[in-house]
Amino acid sequence: MTALGFLYPGHSGEGDYPRIEQLLGSDIRVDLVHTDIGEDAHRVDALLEMGSPRRLEAGVAELRLAGADAVVWACTSGSFVHGWDGAHAQVRALAQAAGLPASSTSFAFVHAAKELGVRRVSIGATYPDDVARLFGDFLGAAGIEVADVVSSGVITAAEVGTWTEAEVLALARAADRPDVEAVLLPDTALHTAAYIPALEKELGKPVLTANQVTIWEGLRLADRRVNAPELGALFTREPVVQA
Repeated sequence: MTALGFLYPGHSGEGDYPRIEQLLGSDIRVDLVHTDIGEDAHRVDALLEMGSPRRLEAGVAELRLAGADAVVWACTSGSFVHGWDGAHAQVRALAQAAGLPASSTSFAFVHAAKELGVRRVSIGATYPDDVARLFGDFLGAAGIEVADVVSSGVITAAEVGTWTEAEVLALARAADRPDVEAVLLPDTALHTAAYIPALEKELGKPVLTANQVTIWEGLRLADRRVNAPELGALFTREPVVQA
């Protein structure tokens, strides 16, 4: 049994996690612990507080007791808002507190893009423009070229969690560009797990979504590969170990 531990901020798009767990196979367990987000706002000061050490460390003990093999901070904005160096420091502190390999959704996007050999992307963000562009800066620091950033200006994760498949698809379409190799949808509050095949079919290229890459990052930390085409191109890379 491989046990993956995730610290998820509040309650919004967490329904993706049991859905993905069902697609991964019976020997992979997804353990989700909800962290206290403080103020629900896609605003820099609120996001910095959301990802503060005291808020993350509060959930670590529960994941350790559950027997997690790795832990991922399942929040994109609450990690990239700290900048490239700050996000690394955040993950180091999390790994030290948990005594486990650790990462965050922001780094999951970087590693997933590199796994696919993707070097030029566009971003379809639910966030306000200033926050969305910080994610573009973060990817740039990782050597990934960002062709465009489309932002929807949504302030709260609670609102994002209500988005329908049609709204998710519209965001992906708006962000797509002919010269990009993948489209990234960075908000873990956004339900996307059920829509990835349709998104990739519509755009004709990989679509990386926050909860998808977060799970993949947990598997990477645990040294597991799972073939799950229903989770998109990212989950069909060789070498494959069937669950």
